Amino acid sequence: MRAMPFGQFIVKMHSRCNLACRYCYLYAGPDHGWRDRPAVPARATLDRTAERIAEHASRHRLSRLSLVLHGGEPLLAGTALLGHLTERTRTLVPGACTVHPVVQTNATLLTEARLRGLARHGIRVGVSLDGGLAAHNGARVDHAGRPSWPAAVRGLRLLMERRPALYAGILSVVDLRTDPAEAYESLLALRPPALDLLLPHGNWTAPPPGLPSDGAPYGDWLCTVFDLWWTGDVRATRIRLFEECIALLLGAPAATESLGTQPFTSVVVETDGSIEQTDSLKSAYEGAAATGLDVFRHSFDEALHHPGIAARRSGTAGLSEVCRGCSLVSVCGGGQYPHRYRRGYGFRNPSVYCADLQRLIRHVASRVGAAATTAGSGTAVAGGSR
Repeated sequence: MRAMPFGQFIVKMHSRCNLACRYCYLYAGPDHGWRDRPAVPARATLDRTAERIAEHASRHRLSRLSLVLHGGEPLLAGTALLGHLTERTRTLVPGACTVHPVVQTNATLLTEARLRGLARHGIRVGVSLDGGLAAHNGARVDHAGRPSWPAAVRGLRLLMERRPALYAGILSVVDLRTDPAEAYESLLALRPPALDLLLPHGNWTAPPPGLPSDGAPYGDWLCTVFDLWWTGDVRATRIRLFEECIALLLGAPAATESLGTQPFTSVVVETDGSIEQTDSLKSAYEGAAATGLDVFRHSFDEALHHPGIAARRSGTAGLSEVCRGCSLVSVCGGGQYPHRYRRGYGFRNPSVYCADLQRLIRHVASRVGAAATTAGSGTAVAGGSR
C-alpha cells in the first residue's frame, strides 16, 4: 500500500528562543540535540529543503501543502530568511500546488516592520500564549526571568489591528491552575480566528502536572471550555480539538494527531537539514525524534518509510491491546503518540491522558447527541454512553 504523503513541512528557522518558558519540553526537557545545531539554517540548507518539498509535492501530486516556519523563535532569523524559503518553495512546487506558509511565534518580536515583511510574502502568523491575561502567562519568561507578557500582547495587538488578514490564531497549553472559563474568555478577547488547546507534553515516566489523578482534571477543564464554546450564541472562534472530536464522533476523518487513527502528515527539518519526527517526541527521551536522515542525502519519501514514522502511521495496529479493545478508539486514537511513552515499554501504552480523553469525548458525544435529538435528526453519535 502506498504511504500517505506528508502535507505539513515544519522547518526550523532558528534553533534558539528568546524566552525560557519554565515548562518548555524542547529546551528544558530530556533532549538536548538543539545545542549541537546551528542557530540559523544556511541558505543552502533552506534551498535544498525547498527542493525536497517540491520533489515530494510533484511525486504525490499534492494540490496544497502547509509550510510551518518554526523554532525556537523563528522571528530571530529575520523576515528576509523566512521569505526566502517561502518564495523558493513556491517557485519550485508544481503549478497546481498551493503553498500555505505560517510562522509560529511567541509574538514578542512582532513589529510593524516585521509584519510588513511577513505580509510581503503572504506568511500568516500563529501566536503561542497560555491565556489572555498576564497571570496566565507567568511561566513564559525571558532568560533573565522577566515576564514576556507585555511584549507579547503588544506584538499581538499590532497583528490584530494592523494586519488582521495575517492572523492565523492562538496556540495555548492547558494549565490546571488557570480557571478554564477565565482563560477561554480572555483568549476570545484577543479575537483569534482559530484556537488550539494543547495538553502539556508528558508521559507515564514523566507525568504532566496534576497527574496521576483519581479523576480527569484535564478532561474537566476542557469540558468547561467546550460548554462555553458549544452554547455560545455565536462560536467566536474555531477550536480544532473540539471540531475534530465532533467530526470523529460523526464518522468523519480527523486532521490532527491528537485524536483519531488517521496517519499524521507532518515532518520536521532542523536547522542543519536533519529530517526528524515532530518535536513533541523530544519530551519522551533523548533522540526520540531522530531519523538519521537529512535533506541533502534523503528524500521525504525515504522518511515516510522510516520505522519510527511508519510506527506512528500504523493506525489501530500500533495501539496497545487496551486501546484496541476500547469503544472510543476510533475517536481517541490512543491519544497523542508522545503521551503514551513509558520507559522500558516504549509507546505501546494508553495515553497518560486516557481518563481525561474519555471524559472529554463522552461529554462532547452527550452534548452533540442531545442537540441532534432536539433537532429531530435522529443522528447516532458513537461513545455517548458506556
